[in-house]
Amino acid sequence: MNIGFFIIGAIIFSVYIGLTFWNIFYSNRKQREENYPNLKKNKVADVNTPSQGDLAKSDNKPTE
Repeated sequence: MNIGFFIIGAIIFSVYIGLTFWNIFYSNRKQREENYPNLKKNKVADVNTPSQGDLAKSDNKPTE
């Protein structure tokens, strides 16, 4: 009966740890979706295209 308690305890503990890790990763993904809705995974920025911040800084001034 002693080994039975150990096995049941190990099962409960492993389920607890599994659900804890699932909660961490699920919450992380949801937080990323809410805080950065336009951010796409593995998006590569084009270095030749000016960003919105660069356009606002230039104010349509010609470059030399």
